[in-house]
Amino acid sequence: VAMETVSLEHQIQSVQRHIAFLKKEQMELLHDLHLEILRLQKHCSELTRDLEIKELEAQQQDVLDRELEEKCRAMEAQLREKEKDNLELRKELRHKETLVAALRASLRSKERRFLEELKRRSHRVTVLDTELQKQTEAAAYLS
Repeated sequence: VAMETVSLEHQIQSVQRHIAFLKKEQMELLHDLHLEILRLQKHCSELTRDLEIKELEAQQQDVLDRELEEKCRAMEAQLREKEKDNLELRKELRHKETLVAALRASLRSKERRFLEELKRRSHRVTVLDTELQKQTEAAAYLS
């Protein structure tokens, strides 16, 4: 019985050493798991913060995009208005060019008539001057 008691005590001590070893291993494992949980929580917090920043940037970009779209629409409306104004100005310019062409044609016609009248009167002056000269010579001769 004494041998069995010694053997049992050795087995109990062996089991206790195994239990102590397992407890130590379990504590180290729990400690490592705790550290891994903390690391993962920190990483998760960083990722959450990054996501929040990206969402904020995306919202800000959306606001900027909407503002740019509004400005673009306003500029397009202004462009259409300017094109409409330009079209009206072109019509007015063509109308005025037509008037200028008509006035030039009228001026050329009047200039031709004036030059013809000037030639006719110049010829008449020359004829009258010649006749006056003849009469002056005739009067001088008679006197």
